[in-house]
This record gives sequence, structure tokens and C-alpha cells, in this order.
Amino acid sequence: MAENLNLFTSTQNVIKEALTKLGYTEEMYELLKEPLRMLTVRIPVRMDDGSTKVFTGYRAQHNDAAGPSKGGVRFHPDVNEEEVKALAMWMTLKAGIVDLPYGGGKGGVVCDPRQMSMGEVERLSRGYVRAISQMVGPTKDIPAPDVYTNSQIMAWMMDEYSRIREFDSPAFITGKPLVLGGSHGREKATAEGVTICIKEAAKKRGIDIEGARIVIQGFGNAGSFLSKFLHDAGAKVIGISDAYGALHDPNGLDIDYLLDRRDSFGTITTLFDNTITNQELLEVDCDILVPAAISNQITGENAANIKASIVVEAANGPTTLEATKILTERGILLVPDVLASSGGVTVSYFEWVQNNQGYYWTEEEVGEKLHTTLINAFNNIYETAQTRGVNMRLAAYMVGVRRTAEASKFRGWV
Repeated sequence: MAENLNLFTSTQNVIKEALTKLGYTEEMYELLKEPLRMLTVRIPVRMDDGSTKVFTGYRAQHNDAAGPSKGGVRFHPDVNEEEVKALAMWMTLKAGIVDLPYGGGKGGVVCDPRQMSMGEVERLSRGYVRAISQMVGPTKDIPAPDVYTNSQIMAWMMDEYSRIREFDSPAFITGKPLVLGGSHGREKATAEGVTICIKEAAKKRGIDIEGARIVIQGFGNAGSFLSKFLHDAGAKVIGISDAYGALHDPNGLDIDYLLDRRDSFGTITTLFDNTITNQELLEVDCDILVPAAISNQITGENAANIKASIVVEAANGPTTLEATKILTERGILLVPDVLASSGGVTVSYFEWVQNNQGYYWTEEEVGEKLHTTLINAFNNIYETAQTRGVNMRLAAYMVGVRRTAEASKFRGWV
């Protein structure tokens, strides 16, 4: 059987299996297998050269039975409708895993901001908000940063939204700059969450983080923060990579030096001659492997060559279902993306709460709350996997989908 590398259909497959394990009917799967709403928009933008370029954008709302939908907006040339749908479904799962009163949402615009000026990106950001404004809001659907979007883009989006609706704008979007109602700890929240999961997984396997050999594929926002956190915790980061190649040193890399030299898109390997490929990096002998780049990196073809005893997914969908099966059979502890990368939505929730109450927490308070939330989520999923005799991915989907399924049932939808 050909391996299924499609994020959308593989997400549907695992949701179906999770609902079956939980005893839900086929009707519940029919409700949850697709987003309730999918909006496609066309955004005309005046470019710097005077021409007008029309961009395609999307916003998916998977399910709002448990609360407003929540999810990032990515600006990327590869954005497509199926990916946005799959990622909206994942956001539902993440919210359920960390017990937030949200359903999943996701948005994207097909563009390459790296080839655009700041003015063009601003006009696109504002145009996107105008196009989706009837569908979003603090009690309906709350966007956030994602791939190639940041706090500045969130600020432009919030400002545009506040021109349309003047009375409830701060809580409309999260990941904002602090001065506009952002939360302490938001920028590093995803990496912080992954780090907490890595430490918990290491405890389960009896590995001491101090001196542990760690490979991180990816050196963007998540990968760079992760490298720093783990390096500071005494781990040996022996490999990192970017889109152009990978660096490997069995004695540990000088992370502070690499962070200092990388560009704003996380590129660093172009400065070195002795690089290896991303695929070679995945098969390096290490204790913990963290795919923090793009999807479908560990597949049925290379899963047998992975030499780590723990794999923690910081990227979206880096391990296929076939590879998940192989890793689990080999006794490798796989911490799935929907759990490991749920720190971002957790702190986004904290930001939304702070906006709604008009009272802001210190960085320490945010850190403590995040820590408690993620450790509880990790242990809940680990115990579910043990007691149900399933892998961590299926256990995470079971925990994640339960809240929305229950809410849909209580509402009388199914």
C-alpha cells in the first residue's frame, strides 16, 4: 500500500480511529472530518511598482461547539485549502489536549513575504482582515501568528479590525506586541512547550537532560529557541539544520554563536562548508531527535534508520502514519506534534484572557501556568497510551477530540 503523505486525509484517519476507540458513532466522525466553515477570499493589493496583484487567502473554522475557533494565519507560497483544513482540525485537537474552551481555526495566504516589501506585506495583512472580517472576532474566531507571520503583522491586522469594529478589537487576535495587549512569553511559548515535553519524555526514559545528545531539524522560530533552551539546560545539541543543509558535531555545537550569526529566516548553514543533508541529520546517532522544520520528514523509508530513543515533533506532521507505526514497534517514544507544539495556543489563550479582563500577568506567572498545563497534558496522554495500549499519537487524538465531541453531543448536533 502506498504510504499516505497527505496531511488532511491522514488527520482524518487518526480522528476516525480516535472516535471509534472512544465509542462514538459514524455520525460524529461525519461532523468532525471536515471544518464547519471554509472561506476562500481574493485580496487585491497595490504593489510598490504601481501594479495590482491579487492574492488568494483562506480561513477554516473546524468546530466551535466548545468555544470560539482559534488558530494562526500563515503567509507562504505553498498554502492550500487542504493544508488549512488539516491544520484547523489540529488546532481543535491541541485545544482539547490542553483543555482550552476553543475549537480549531486556521488561515493562510498564498504569497512569499520574503520577496515582498514591508509596505506590500502590510497592505496584504490589512486586505486579508477586511476579507474575513465578518467571520472572525474575539467570541467567534481568533487569529494568531504562524509561518512567516509575526507580532508586527498581528498589529497591522488588529489595527485594521479595530477600524471595522471599534469596541472589542484587542482580543480579536493574539501574538500581538506587548504594548498593544500582547502577553509576556508568547513569542517563545511554542518552543517552551516543546522543551517541557522533551524533559518529561526524558524522565519517562530515564535520560538526564544534562549531557543528553539532541538533534534539532530546523532553526527557525521554534528550532532556534529550542536549541537555546536545551543548550542552557546542559544538553548537547549535536545537530541543527535549515532549508539549505545541516550541521553536525558529536561534541556539541556552539549554539550561542550560531544564533548570533543566523539571518531573520533562520538560515545559518550557508556560512559553513562541511554540511550534511537534512535526511542525513535525521539518521545521526542521538538520544533525542526533534523534527522542527516541515512535514513528512520521517517516513516508511527512513524510520528504520532513526537512532534516537525519543522523537519529539515540534513541526506539523513531520512523521507519517507508517513511520509512526515503525517507530512505535521499535520501542521509540514518539511525542506527537499536537501535544508537543501546544504551548503556542496555550499562551495565546492566556493573552486572550488577559485582553478580556484588562489585567496582565508577569512573565513568571505565564511561565508557571504554561508549565502546569503542559505537564498535566503530557501525563494525561502518556497514561492514556499506557492504559489503552495505543501509541502516543492516537492517545493525543483521543484526548484532543473528546472535548469537541462531547460539546457537539450536548448541543444536540449529533
